[in-house]
Amino acid sequence: MIDEKIIEVKNLTKRFKNVIAVNNLNLNVYKGDVFGFLGPNGAGKSTTIRMLLSLITPNEGEIKIFNKSIFEKRNFILKKIGAIVEKPDFYGYLSAYKNLEILGKLSQAKISKNKIMELLSLVGLQKRYKDKVKTFSHGMKQRLGLAQALLHDPELIILDEPTTGLDPQGMKEIRDLIIYLSKEKGKTIFLSSHILHEVELVANRMIIIDNGSSQIEGKVEDLLNSNVLTVTIEVNEPEKAKSVISNTKWNSKLNTVVNENFIFKLSSGEIPYLNKFLVEKNILVKAVVPKRSLEDYFLRITDETRNEKPKVQSNFF
Repeated sequence: MIDEKIIEVKNLTKRFKNVIAVNNLNLNVYKGDVFGFLGPNGAGKSTTIRMLLSLITPNEGEIKIFNKSIFEKRNFILKKIGAIVEKPDFYGYLSAYKNLEILGKLSQAKISKNKIMELLSLVGLQKRYKDKVKTFSHGMKQRLGLAQALLHDPELIILDEPTTGLDPQGMKEIRDLIIYLSKEKGKTIFLSSHILHEVELVANRMIIIDNGSSQIEGKVEDLLNSNVLTVTIEVNEPEKAKSVISNTKWNSKLNTVVNENFIFKLSSGEIPYLNKFLVEKNILVKAVVPKRSLEDYFLRITDETRNEKPKVQSNFF
């Protein structure tokens, strides 16, 4: 069922004394989503994840996972969830394999040796399965944490900053794994991250939160399509192009010039008209490269929130 809700959050609020970490938050995650959970530091992301996993209790609001209340069916729900919350922790004096074996037994799941090795291979640790975890880098521990989260074959995977400490190749491997789990295994993934480019590459839906509240939620493609594009136009005569553009409306849309590349902020509908304008002025256009940037979109949304921050706070105190 395409519209089956896996996570449904309504009016979720969490206060810590005089600080409101999460403020009347609403969000929906559907079956099969890779759901990007975005927000600046202090926005309330980690607090929300802890409430989803019933590690802390909200002051107000409702959380349903698999269409059941987390407060009423906690054990049933958690058996179907795999999660990494911040830094995964292990027995450092034991091997990667032994750690997963013990954790599998603690979860009361029947985990075979082949299953453990399959998971270690999936996260790129099969060659280090005998090594003690205390010899692992932070990034390797992150990979082992992912293997742990997958031990009991969960339906929902909640990942809090899963690429922390990884090099670019490691980040790509985790990104590929997330896509594999979603597309090939049918998992629903709730992905919290500050690496916006990573979310843009893997998520189909997302929410941006700030000051503990939702700012925007929807399909990544739709949200980015509605945004102004960053468009790089490469020309053959940059000095002539500068002169031609300088006294026209296009000058106000010009962001910067790097050698022969003119970088504009344009809507998709403006691109062909600018191209036509340059060609008519006998300027050869070598390339037009539009780019939808989640980073630009994120900063615009959160900047707007920052400007409105006093109005939001006035409701709190």
